[in-house]
Amino acid sequence: MQTAAEPSAVAARVRRVAESATLAIDARAKALKAAGEDVVGFGAGEPDFPTPAHIVAAAQRACADPANHRYSPTAGLPALRAAIARKTARDSGLEVSPDEVLVANGGKHALYTVFQALLDPGDEVLLPAPYWVSYPEQIALAGGRAVAVPTDVGSGFRVSVEQLDAARTPRTKALLFVSPSNPTGAVYPPDVVAAIGRWAEDTGLWVITDEIYEHLVYGDARFVSMPAVVEGLRDRCIVVNGVAKTYAMTGWRVGWSIAPVPFTRAMTRLQSHATSNVGNVAQAAALAAVEGPLNDVATMRATYDRRRRVAHERLDAIEGVVCPLPEGAFYAFPSVEGVLGRDVGGRRVTTAAQLCEALLDCAKVALVPGEGFGAPGYVRLSYALSDEDLVKGLERIAAALA
Repeated sequence: MQTAAEPSAVAARVRRVAESATLAIDARAKALKAAGEDVVGFGAGEPDFPTPAHIVAAAQRACADPANHRYSPTAGLPALRAAIARKTARDSGLEVSPDEVLVANGGKHALYTVFQALLDPGDEVLLPAPYWVSYPEQIALAGGRAVAVPTDVGSGFRVSVEQLDAARTPRTKALLFVSPSNPTGAVYPPDVVAAIGRWAEDTGLWVITDEIYEHLVYGDARFVSMPAVVEGLRDRCIVVNGVAKTYAMTGWRVGWSIAPVPFTRAMTRLQSHATSNVGNVAQAAALAAVEGPLNDVATMRATYDRRRRVAHERLDAIEGVVCPLPEGAFYAFPSVEGVLGRDVGGRRVTTAAQLCEALLDCAKVALVPGEGFGAPGYVRLSYALSDEDLVKGLERIAAALA
């Protein structure tokens, strides 16, 4: 909706865009911190580790190379596109050519370009819920319609083929598939990924698969790439990925899409009018990341594994809170429906959004309400923060809800 600060000249499609719930709560938490408040921020999905040193060193060398001071190809540096193709084969078993790769300004930008190139007005995209906050807004900006397919704790936050088939209409053009999931941390078993892929193949749908958390899986969970296990889907599948989460490079803004060559050429043409090339220094850093060892990634994953157990155990012990053990990414997504209707910080809370506001005010803890993810009655917590802050924040939540 249009706000009081927005002039009527702002385009209607932009007035309809909701602010990112995750970025909004993160901004408010940072403002309170800047004002001297001791706030524990569980909001932003951002690794708390520095970018590995060999990646930073590659960027420093790139800064001194005059070739990087000039425009470069819109689709990405040839060496990086080739390295992404090799990395994709190494990590998921999906063999692709460099010509199928388009380097973008982060995974979010890659997704935006995919929707702009794929959707015509009225096209529907099946979107399992809970979903990342930007998916429905990007679909709408492309003229499409997101059709939410709900899941819950009982289903492990996984959608079934039967649900997808029931939601499909003659206007359905694509399925957006995410595993591991933001915000739930759910990971689909390989056989379920294959079953959904075969269903999409049989129905003629496109699949956009967001694989940004591919390396962050725990316990017995296993990541598999849908087009790698359903060969017949290759001609109608678009993979989106990036360096942000795996290599602690959120600020470097390098992502990519992998699609059939004609589709990648169309997206490249669109991107040429939107951004030109991605920053060359950031591309050099991404090249070092995807070509380098995964030792630092293993260290980060082990740390997240420990923290997810702490978050699960402490949240699930709170009366009225049900928190499944996350299998991937770095988020816990507990149900707080048993808390709603209580007084928290001296006020009655009846929604997850009200609960998050109350906890930020009275406990100085920043959570993201589930409403932004299409899941009222839930909240999202990122456990990508220091062990000390994690425990401190969880203790504050427990005390406020006692």
